[in-house]
Amino acid sequence: MSDSDDETPVDPSTIGEANAPPVAEAPYKIIFEANKCFGAGKCAAVSDNWEMDITSGMGKPKTYFFGEDALDDNVAAAEACPAKKGPGVIHVVDRRTDEEVAPDPHGDGTLSVDW
Repeated sequence: MSDSDDETPVDPSTIGEANAPPVAEAPYKIIFEANKCFGAGKCAAVSDNWEMDITSGMGKPKTYFFGEDALDDNVAAAEACPAKKGPGVIHVVDRRTDEEVAPDPHGDGTLSVDW
């Protein structure tokens, strides 16, 4: 069986970590389920880190890794997203603890990525 045939689910907390800045520099990251984005643009309207991609018609973050100074901005994007039916499509994660900061639908910090 090849790696592509492996049906082991991807651990969302590991996404992007291979090329990430050190946790001390950027303790938060975004996990974005772009396949569920329908291009409403609310994220870009409330957050300086989010913009609309002209080519795809979807929102996208300018950076996936950030510090405390951008936390509120990215939490606002996660909370404003109308595509967040159920657990949400923009997830803000504390890399130090692997806990979901927003939208945190379970209320306990567990990642709500729906893969």
